[in-house]
Amino acid sequence: MQIDKLKHQHRGIKQRIAALRDLTRAGVEDNAEAIALDIVAMSALIKLHLAVEDQVLYPALQVDHQSDLARLARHYQSDMVPIAAAYDAFARRWNTSQRVREDAQGFRDDANLVLRKLHERMLREDREFYPQIEAQELADAH
Repeated sequence: MQIDKLKHQHRGIKQRIAALRDLTRAGVEDNAEAIALDIVAMSALIKLHLAVEDQVLYPALQVDHQSDLARLARHYQSDMVPIAAAYDAFARRWNTSQRVREDAQGFRDDANLVLRKLHERMLREDREFYPQIEAQELADAH
């Protein structure tokens, strides 16, 4: 299972989160249009990433139902459900500049909570999950 594309998508999502943080710090009301556009763009990337995980990564890892990696994959997949749902609600709520501008503090609060959880999840995957997948690939190659 080649996970380089997933890692690349993580980098893109993290860059979008950083850009949103910068725009928010510079002023939500003044940057409402750019914030809404970034949320829409990030949502497309996140949807693609989740689809690859759900349709390719998790099924491939769960072929051997009893392996540690299969159990870990099931855990990561179920753990992502509420995070994905929270992000989806966030993206639907803040995908227009008018909504962002009308409730700047609500946007800040929501972004701090939802984007932090999303970012933390990606960090866990990068530090814990992906290295185990790569280690298994190496072991299988020998």
